[in-house]
Formats: sequence, C-alpha cells, structure tokens
Amino acid sequence: QVQLVESGGGLVQPGGSLRLSCAASGFIFSVYHMSWYRQAPGKERELVAGITSAGSSTDYVDSVKGRFTISRDNDKNMVYLQMNGLKPEDSAVYSCSAAYGNRRYWGQGTQVTVSS
Repeated sequence: QVQLVESGGGLVQPGGSLRLSCAASGFIFSVYHMSWYRQAPGKERELVAGITSAGSSTDYVDSVKGRFTISRDNDKNMVYLQMNGLKPEDSAVYSCSAAYGNRRYWGQGTQVTVSS
C-alpha cells in the first residue's frame, strides 16, 4: 500500500522557519522524483520544489528560491522541505508527491500558516 505522510506544518510568525517531512512507503522510493506542492484557499495547486531520484538536482518556483531547500534521504524513504524566511503568502496546505513514468502518488498534506 502506497503511503506518503507529511508532517511538520503549523503556525509560524513571518520570518520564521519550518521543516516539513514526508515519509514514503509501499513503493521503490529511490527511483521516484519527489516534489512539494502547495495550495492556498481559492488558488490553484502550485509546484514549490522538486528533487531528482538520486538527489543530484533540485528546482524551485521563483518565489521560494533562496528561502526553501528540498532534500531527501533514500535510506530512510524521506523527503524534506526546509522553509526559512516564511512570509504570509507562503500559507497553504503543503503536499508531497512522488512521480515515476506515468505513476504519481500524493500525500494528504500538512497546513502551514504564516501569521503574526
């Protein structure tokens, strides 16, 4: 059974940091490209960051470059999103996603709220 379980969300003040984690199981994690997406109320889902299967390459949406860092641990079947310098506009439900060929899996998401 494929599972992607996110954790680490919460309420943080502007300028603060959070580290999101995504625990994967039920598939061969090390061959999958992993991504973090976010969706705010009334907005379309947005790709935030992605990382290749071996972790050798990453990419980010322009709005988070220099603030967010995606990483993975293939031994632990985990993917992370370190978020620094958080802004109110970063508030959203963050979900991790796994992709390989025509297969894609999604987690349920974790809420991130940036507010004073």
